[in-house]
Amino acid sequence: MTEHDADQLNVAPGEPHDSMLSETISYVIGLGLALLLTGVSFWVASTGVLWGPGVATGLVVLAIAQMGVHLVFFLHITSGPDNTNNVLALAFGVLIVVLVMVGTIFIMSHMNSNMGPMQDMTNLQAQRG
Repeated sequence: MTEHDADQLNVAPGEPHDSMLSETISYVIGLGLALLLTGVSFWVASTGVLWGPGVATGLVVLAIAQMGVHLVFFLHITSGPDNTNNVLALAFGVLIVVLVMVGTIFIMSHMNSNMGPMQDMTNLQAQRG
């Protein structure tokens, strides 16, 4: 392996690659990490390794790590200056998802608290009929 070939393999994850070999190695590393995190998630959920209430927290941490692997290795999101538009688009997408989730939870909780007891609703329907 020449020095030029070694330089092509030393590319940070998410950065553009010059050769097909280094790009393939990057994807294989990403796939391996994704599979490892998925397997660990299933293992944590199905065994008693973590304390019962801590399982949810452990799964959230593994999910965030999984998202990081996908962003870096497959979507090529980096902190470089040429990647600003991708980062802004990702941030906007996260904002929209958070707004939809929070809005849905807010609306559903208020609908639940403003609903009358089910017996009263049944009596109203019986009186109208």
